[in-house]
Amino acid sequence: MTDAVKQYRLTLVRSVAGRLKNHQACVRGLGLRRMHHSVVVAGTPENCGMINKVSYLLAVEEL
Repeated sequence: MTDAVKQYRLTLVRSVAGRLKNHQACVRGLGLRRMHHSVVVAGTPENCGMINKVSYLLAVEEL
């Protein structure tokens, strides 16, 4: 029996302009390219760490 990995829909709701370089890199690493762009990512520890770091820029919805 395998556990299903949680999925999250992320939407960039605040601009990355003027943010710390490592925060900009986290947003790009999550696959977000521009304002109001949405992606679905797996809830791996790596992705969850990046989501937590830049949560103030994102709208997060659990699927």
